[in-house]
Amino acid sequence: MKGMSNMYNFYRPYPCPYTPMYNLYYRRCPYPYWFNTPMYNSDFWKQPIELKDYGPEPFVVNIDEATKQNTNYRTALWTGENLQVTLMSIKVGGDIGLEIHPTVDQFIRIEEGQGIVRMGDSKDNLDFEARVYDDYAIMIPAGKWHNLINTGSKPLKLYAIYAPPEHPRGTIHKTKEDAEADERNYSY
Repeated sequence: MKGMSNMYNFYRPYPCPYTPMYNLYYRRCPYPYWFNTPMYNSDFWKQPIELKDYGPEPFVVNIDEATKQNTNYRTALWTGENLQVTLMSIKVGGDIGLEIHPTVDQFIRIEEGQGIVRMGDSKDNLDFEARVYDDYAIMIPAGKWHNLINTGSKPLKLYAIYAPPEHPRGTIHKTKEDAEADERNYSY
């Protein structure tokens, strides 16, 4: 039993002789990947996310991946009774459009791209301005006029959280023009 001491060696798991035991595919050991597996592989679970409104059911998502995957101007991802999450993609040189939400606080997070955000108490006096980039967050109090302009060379990818919800459940606007037409027709 002298040769048995190395039989279950961690560095050469059984059976792992110096010549291939099963076939040449396994090289020297039947399970060579055991030694090179990363602790965390972020691409392992990466699957396209079906972008639709999952509310008001419990829902978990990689918001960064969902936001970057979205190509629509606006996609409602989750709508509950008191909160709504929408994904947005603003084309190069485009903007959200000057708007106000009288009773809705809004949170915006930039996931990709760059822009300028402007806010103020009236549409003619936007006295607050800031440059925003990846990972920036914007808090917009209810009753503030605001606009976000894409100043970059690629689409501005962001998600917005409204409290309470601003858009009807399941809203999807492929373009800004679709969103403006919808707002004129339904006055929400």
